[in-house]
Amino acid sequence: MRKNSEKPGKAVLSRFWRAKVSSKIAVLESLLNKVDKLIIGGGMTYTFLKSRGISVGKSLVEDDMVETAKKVLAKAVEKKWSFCFPSIIS
Repeated sequence: MRKNSEKPGKAVLSRFWRAKVSSKIAVLESLLNKVDKLIIGGGMTYTFLKSRGISVGKSLVEDDMVETAKKVLAKAVEKKWSFCFPSIIS
């Protein structure tokens, strides 16, 4: 990914597939100017979904990161970023 991130204008896709938003938030924010799409999966999906007001039941959520996730999503909208979440969430 480093090679692609140094070439502005080239569409780049990145994916994050782990449980904790807190350990990846700095990387997510640094990618704001480097990718066009981001796939969010794993347990961190629920923190982002909750930040959008979507009920996640008893799923793993980092409640202290919900506001941060909301800010990242707002920046993504500003930059016309595309977020992809799993389509089937149980």
